Amino acid sequence: MEQQTKTSGRPLGATLKPRQLTMMGLGSAIGAGLFIGSGAGIQAAGPAVLISYLVAGTLIILVMWALGEMAAANPDSGAFSVYTAKAYGPVAGATVGWLWWLQLVVVIAAEALGAAGLLATIFPALPVWLMAFVFIVLLTAVNLTSVKNFGEFEFWFALLKVAAIVGFLLVGAALLFGWLPGVQSPGLSNFTGAGFAPSGFAGIATALFVVAFAFGGTEIVSVAAAETAEPARSVKKAVRTVLWRILVFYIGSIFIIAAVVPVGSAGLKSPFAAVLDAAGMPGAATAITLVAVAALLSALNANLYGASRMAFSLAERGDAPRLLASVSKARVPVIAVLASVAFGVVTVGLELAFPEMVLPVLLNIVGSTCLLVWTSALLAQLALRLRADSEGTELPLRMPGFPWLTGFGLLILVAIFTVGFIGEDSRPQLLSTFSLVALLAVANWLHQRRKVPVLVDTSEGDKQPALVD
Repeated sequence: MEQQTKTSGRPLGATLKPRQLTMMGLGSAIGAGLFIGSGAGIQAAGPAVLISYLVAGTLIILVMWALGEMAAANPDSGAFSVYTAKAYGPVAGATVGWLWWLQLVVVIAAEALGAAGLLATIFPALPVWLMAFVFIVLLTAVNLTSVKNFGEFEFWFALLKVAAIVGFLLVGAALLFGWLPGVQSPGLSNFTGAGFAPSGFAGIATALFVVAFAFGGTEIVSVAAAETAEPARSVKKAVRTVLWRILVFYIGSIFIIAAVVPVGSAGLKSPFAAVLDAAGMPGAATAITLVAVAALLSALNANLYGASRMAFSLAERGDAPRLLASVSKARVPVIAVLASVAFGVVTVGLELAFPEMVLPVLLNIVGSTCLLVWTSALLAQLALRLRADSEGTELPLRMPGFPWLTGFGLLILVAIFTVGFIGEDSRPQLLSTFSLVALLAVANWLHQRRKVPVLVDTSEGDKQPALVD
């Protein structure tokens, strides 16, 4: 019999397998930000960008532990939104939920257009607009069938990206050790002397703000945990497995790129292809382009899933239209899926009609959302763990080093925000995102004031207060 996970009183299918949840965590972190955008961090800091990645990697480990602890104890499709509400009230929880939903639906449009644009460089005869809409339709269909199908689809997407990274690491290691016939090893000259950190501490700090976004998406594991058969066990395995693999894949890849591609090289625009070209691998640019397309489509698939589950959770809590909480026979929140993808479709249409006038503005507004979500997760874990410890509550998964490591994660976030506000390029993005947060907070506060307590009959015949619109 199909198992079900209750989320605020309504059942969702609980058929995601531990291997799917684990690969989802890996796949959500390994995206186009690594395959294409990693060159920006190296350009800013040189090989010293490894320090930036280590700091950002440490942060995401702490965030994953915090989310894992809360998700194992209380699996919910609203995840960090629900945990923030439990810790700091419904206004804070709804604000975080809507903020994350807005980020995902905007990014869905960016990923569809990005994947179509990349594929058009290989097959120029295919119209970008047509490919973008085909991608959206196909992945919407995947999300509408069942969570089991979504999980399997995302599993193979993630496996492709992981295989590409492993292959890249093997080729890169062979190149550095001089094992490739007819190809001279570049050695480690890029790491010596002033070339290691050509821009000094300022470059490392600037790169920290850039690379932090590369780990965005890992939080979706806490959302998907609500639809696994054994949430506590699955989350434990996913957290413990994903964390060290992310660091190995990221740090290993960046080390090889920094060693092979000099700062200032045009190859940093497509760093993976530059390394494979240096290794004498034919068709490197085409191969990496196809992997990047797969990475974008995987992210689109996962983001549509995450957006629909967050909308479902918000509706269940009365913070979104009730219609979004309806589920199909396959235990899929169909209306939430369609509503989430509709925003992306409209954004794609507007961007195609008015190039560079819609999507860049929306991405700038929601650009720093992941940093705020991570902040809310750590703050919620701090409050809920203190509450659980004071009440003597047993937790299936406990974040080690509490509360010091939670505090350390918050300090890293403060440092990233500080760097972002100092930088002239990043300051407008942060200000836009914080303005959006303020608007959402006010809207949710007004919505909460509209909720009035009424008496409802319980099964025991007593009347209990409930909140309704």
